[in-house]
Amino acid sequence: MSIEERIHYKIDNKTKPVGSLGQLEQLAFRIARIQQTESPELRKAAMVVFAADHGVAQEGVSAYPSEVTYQMVLNFLAGGAAINVFCRQNGLELYVVDAGVNAEFSEESPLIHAKAGYGTDSYLRGPAMSAEQLRFCLEKGAMVVNKLHANGSNVIGFGEMGIGNTSSSSILMSLATGLPLENCVGKGTGVNPEQLQRKIAILTQALKVNGVQTDPYDMLQTYGGFEIAQMVGAIRAARSREMVILIDGFISTAALLIASRMQPNVLENVIYCHQSAEQGHGLLLDFLGADPLLRMNLRLGEGTGCALAYPLLKSAVTFLNQMSTFNEAGISPQKNDT
Repeated sequence: MSIEERIHYKIDNKTKPVGSLGQLEQLAFRIARIQQTESPELRKAAMVVFAADHGVAQEGVSAYPSEVTYQMVLNFLAGGAAINVFCRQNGLELYVVDAGVNAEFSEESPLIHAKAGYGTDSYLRGPAMSAEQLRFCLEKGAMVVNKLHANGSNVIGFGEMGIGNTSSSSILMSLATGLPLENCVGKGTGVNPEQLQRKIAILTQALKVNGVQTDPYDMLQTYGGFEIAQMVGAIRAARSREMVILIDGFISTAALLIASRMQPNVLENVIYCHQSAEQGHGLLLDFLGADPLLRMNLRLGEGTGCALAYPLLKSAVTFLNQMSTFNEAGISPQKNDT
């Protein structure tokens, strides 16, 4: 039997009706297939939050000022944000990356220093970043993951912080999927209907300024954020290390979309943790053929959906490794229809 057949056989012969653990069985199979073993394990689960500012935030696309990016990173470092709470609760180690926040952090700050610049340029006036900055981001994202893998981690989740990053993600989604821009744009940090129309108008104007790109590198350089670009590099590195990849909400999924355009096999190692309340996320998950674990109307970002879903991964692995088979328990298996 192939490894996939052996995993299915092991799941189906646990002391339960076939398929009765529903999506948990599918999750167990996915983790075991990623690790190519019938006895998977989750080691040193890591949650990485990439943070950066966006030049377009100055154009009025967000309900919050760009200073909030810096302030929230300080909150992460102090342990007071939602992602801190859920990581502590569920046993994930949290790492915060300064990918391009428009502020200085001291060398002693407990974060990963990977600043590509003090925020991107506004893509209303040209590309968000230079080709050199894009290369830097892809390399830095990969370096973060490679180091965590070298320290024993085999499961990694991705989150983000960056005022204005739903705007970048909406454009990237539209370009990479072919869906109309207005279908991809949502409320982000909570803009009102009038602000939402302004947001759509600003992003439409940006597309007129820069044109329509078809190459994923060009898309990312023109409309991406430093945190999104570093996530793209990180996702690709996690796939090359055969890690279990946990994808959070809209921004993380947009980064995955671009990573998959560069390297299609990254999708093989992905677990989609939740479907957010952001308008474009459901459409993006449908485009990727994804079946997320949770649907709780979250739209916070930070990787919170990953941290909330992680106990389900632990349950999936635990039942696969510890639950008795019919033979071990001396129970008659389910009869096949004749």
